[in-house]
Amino acid sequence: MFHVMFFEPRIPANTGNAIRLSAITGCVLHLVKPLGFDLSDAKLRRAGLDYHDLADVRIHENFEEAVAAVPGQRIYAFTTQAHENSYDIHYESDDVLLFGPEPDGLPAWVKTHPAITQQVRIPMLPARRSLNLSNSAAIAVYEAWRQHDFEGYR
Repeated sequence: MFHVMFFEPRIPANTGNAIRLSAITGCVLHLVKPLGFDLSDAKLRRAGLDYHDLADVRIHENFEEAVAAVPGQRIYAFTTQAHENSYDIHYESDDVLLFGPEPDGLPAWVKTHPAITQQVRIPMLPARRSLNLSNSAAIAVYEAWRQHDFEGYR
C-alpha cells in the first residue's frame, strides 16, 4: 500500500487524523522527527480515536533515515509551489506521498533532495495559501488508492 510521510509535523490533531487515515486505508504513516508534540498528546490521541492499534506508524529520527526506510520507492513532495498537478500522476502501489509541516510546508532542501521523484500540487483556486495538512494527505491517498481500484477494499 501507499506510504504517507509527514516531515516534522507540528500539529497533533493533524497527525492523529493521519493515523486514522492510515488505519482506514492501510497506508503506512511515516513521521520524521523532530515532532512538534509528544506522541502521548491528548489531541493526537483524540483525533486518532481508537485507530492507533490498527495503523502502521513508523517514526524516523531524520529525513535521511526516513528515505532509507523506503529504498527505491518514488517519493512525491506535495507543495503549493509545484507546477505539476497531483492528479496527473499515475501512482504505483508503494509510492510515498510526502507532506511538510503547517504553516511553512517542506523546506527547499527537502523538495530538491535527490530522493524526491517529483514535486506535485493539489489543485486549488489562485491566491489561497494551502489546505489543511491532514486533508491534503487524505485527498492524495484516496486519489492514489482510487487509481488502484481501492485494492483491499473490494
